[in-house]
Amino acid sequence: MGDPREPPEGAPDGGSGNEDEYRSVVFDESFVRAARIQELSARERLAGSFGRATRPRVRLGPLGTVPRQALALLLLILLAFGAAVYFGVRSPTGMSARPEGSQLTVSLVALSPASAVRVVADPADPFAALPTGYSDGAIGLGTPTGAATEHFSRVEVTKALDTVQRYLVASSLTPATLVQGATADVRAFVTPGEQAQFDASVTQPVDDRHHALTGWLVRFDPARVALAADTVKVTGAMRIDEADTGTLQITTDHTFVYALKPAGAPAGAPVTLETVRRQLTFQFDRVDLASAQLRLVDSVIQAGPEPCTTSMAGFLQPVLATPQGTQVAPPSPIDPGNHAQPAWQVCGVLAGS
Repeated sequence: MGDPREPPEGAPDGGSGNEDEYRSVVFDESFVRAARIQELSARERLAGSFGRATRPRVRLGPLGTVPRQALALLLLILLAFGAAVYFGVRSPTGMSARPEGSQLTVSLVALSPASAVRVVADPADPFAALPTGYSDGAIGLGTPTGAATEHFSRVEVTKALDTVQRYLVASSLTPATLVQGATADVRAFVTPGEQAQFDASVTQPVDDRHHALTGWLVRFDPARVALAADTVKVTGAMRIDEADTGTLQITTDHTFVYALKPAGAPAGAPVTLETVRRQLTFQFDRVDLASAQLRLVDSVIQAGPEPCTTSMAGFLQPVLATPQGTQVAPPSPIDPGNHAQPAWQVCGVLAGS
């Protein structure tokens, strides 16, 4: 009797008819998904797809069939990448990219005496002839009380004002800065983006509107000048503003009066008053506020009595008085058509010299 598993007509040629030899072929899910065509479902055939019994599978290039989960994952990755790019360009606080490189612009104006420069009447009280309104040192800075602006809190504004005041003390009132050549205390306030510009101004000062050291601080050549009094008389004010939504701006305008004498001169030597007006513009972002540093972006300096023929980029060059009076040549007329002379180099006449 034949094998009941064989068809009635017998086993086909070339085979035993035993299905065991096909058990090694496994049509698992991955094999089915990789098929290029797929049989239509009963519902699709009833819907009218009589012209064909199969449909092609959707493929993506040479990778074959892409599961829906993979497409969803790819879309999620693209969205995450786009969000990372967006928030990387736009910081959470709305600040633009922090500026780097040269930012400070300096204008130096020498004030030449209209007549002979004479010593003060009383070396023991060199500031006796000053008009009212001047105060001693930091008191004369007139630092206002911090008040909130549209985008900065009262605490942030107060911290910016405190940083500016300490910078002005270090750069305008400290003897080590004025006549001893010290610069480290002033540099400590400068934001990292401007420190290279500051260092270049220290090592190679030049009146090119960006690298005059006297735009950053007040100093006199210790080989020529000494302080006749440690007190510095000051008058002026500060203004609070915003450069943009992420930048706090403080503008200061102060006049400093220094009592000077020749270097090495004994007590009681002839004293000369040097007047320096500093109009400075500072900017802060929130990183600067957190580090108690500042960006000095504009500095206008008027100083006199100064000769018009000597550069003030490295040191202020006061005309020191003598009992007989020191005469200085008046400033030369300026020819606007002479392009060989830089337009920013200006000399004026000092009033009340």
